[in-house]
Amino acid sequence: MVKRKNKNNSSQFILSEKSKIFPLEKSDLHPRNKHRFRYDFDQLSLCCPELKAFVSLNKYNNQSIDFSDPVAVKTLNKALLKYFYTISNWDIPANYLCPPIPGRADYIHYMADLLNSCNNGTLPQGKSIKVLDIGVGANCVYPLIGNSEYGWHFVGSDIDTVAINSAKQIIAANGSLNEAIECRLQKSPSSIFRDIIKPGEVFDMTICNPPFHASLAEAEAGTERKWKNLGIKKNSKTDLNFGGQNTELWCQGGEESFVSKMIEQSAQLPKTCFWYSTLISKKSNLPAVYRSLQKVQAVDVKTIEMAQGQKVSRIVAWTFLNKNEQNDWRSKRWKP
Repeated sequence: MVKRKNKNNSSQFILSEKSKIFPLEKSDLHPRNKHRFRYDFDQLSLCCPELKAFVSLNKYNNQSIDFSDPVAVKTLNKALLKYFYTISNWDIPANYLCPPIPGRADYIHYMADLLNSCNNGTLPQGKSIKVLDIGVGANCVYPLIGNSEYGWHFVGSDIDTVAINSAKQIIAANGSLNEAIECRLQKSPSSIFRDIIKPGEVFDMTICNPPFHASLAEAEAGTERKWKNLGIKKNSKTDLNFGGQNTELWCQGGEESFVSKMIEQSAQLPKTCFWYSTLISKKSNLPAVYRSLQKVQAVDVKTIEMAQGQKVSRIVAWTFLNKNEQNDWRSKRWKP
């Protein structure tokens, strides 16, 4: 195995015994993302001993895990959250979505940059900054990362009782989070913000990873493609996306419909949040999203490109606050 560096130490590679070159640094991730470098499985296993059983040498003679094994992937997540974010106890129920940590961290860091750009280059941090995570899921990953990295206070909402209870258990199992993250059950599946945002409550931003697919059949077809890319034949519905309940993976009309509804409902609370935002996985959905934002007369719209390997997505953020209202918000809530 050979390590190569250029003079500026900006490009680093490992040359395996089978002559496949792997970059040591994932330069497409956000500069502050702690997962830009290859996983150190020795250190991760020391931090989370149960991971060691899943680590072996792959065909390129590099340490790795079997990413087609959902238990191995979940255990890797446990190790990453413990090693990088001091989350000592994390677990999710069987068949619930096990998220890729690096991509989730990217969303958090890019939204931090957006706040920074609106605050004269000073990044708002600490518990006074409130973030609403729409669809927090059983894994509670966005609040865990955001609180660890920036000290923000989170409210996580979900329409799934099991998911909310799981997120609450994670918070309770990590005592320092009890005052930092709150979970609220959305009892009305057609509502996104109503009955979640309390009267008089304001948020500095909202985040959301909306359901991607328009139907269960579409979600299953997507999963079959993933298994095929891994060179593995799978037929069991329980293997769907290494877990994932219907509400996590699909909704009627898919991503476009969900985001359009979110935009429409955000316009009913224009002064409640500085930046509303959502992930958009399908580039083809952007024109419809922009039309919806134009219809509700959003004052400003930002599109932030993200990439994790071959996967490309983007954040769309919007605000209803004009410049004077933004200045007033900043002076009252984002004091140095």
